[in-house]
Amino acid sequence: MVNRIKVINDVGELVTIFHAADTEVKRKLLLDLSTGWVTMPQIDEKYGTEGKKSLLYLDKIRMIESQWITGNKGPEKAYHTYYTNVQINLIGSMSDLSDIIFATTLNDEQLQDYEGKITGMMVNGGVFVGDVADSLKISQTLLKGIVNRSSILTIKGYKIELVNGA
Repeated sequence: MVNRIKVINDVGELVTIFHAADTEVKRKLLLDLSTGWVTMPQIDEKYGTEGKKSLLYLDKIRMIESQWITGNKGPEKAYHTYYTNVQINLIGSMSDLSDIIFATTLNDEQLQDYEGKITGMMVNGGVFVGDVADSLKISQTLLKGIVNRSSILTIKGYKIELVNGA
């Protein structure tokens, strides 16, 4: 097994790390994925719909890798964590840190409210980060934290877009 280190250099990326295991299902799934290859039917059987959603989030934040394996019913896609370690190297202002802590601790209803507002602003599949921050009257750091926390939104360049399949 190759040892790979996920290096966090941006304060906004903390949200993805903290959110990767913020429920019991996500925590157990992440542990399973770190110890071996797991297929979608195994995830579905053990964790149900929440396990599938958790896997999609881990894929969105690029914490897992996949490969095809031969199972009892033919070829199946299996998943495993890409990284074996996480290293955090960052300096951020107290303002940035407070925004990231706020984004990390949003409850599901608050997150869905922000997601709804952001998706409502989308035209032609995306919207610019600065436009959303201005419209919502929040900092770009907080906005990036919200998008990093979201399972349906992603940032590509300077635009917020829907995650494939969302």
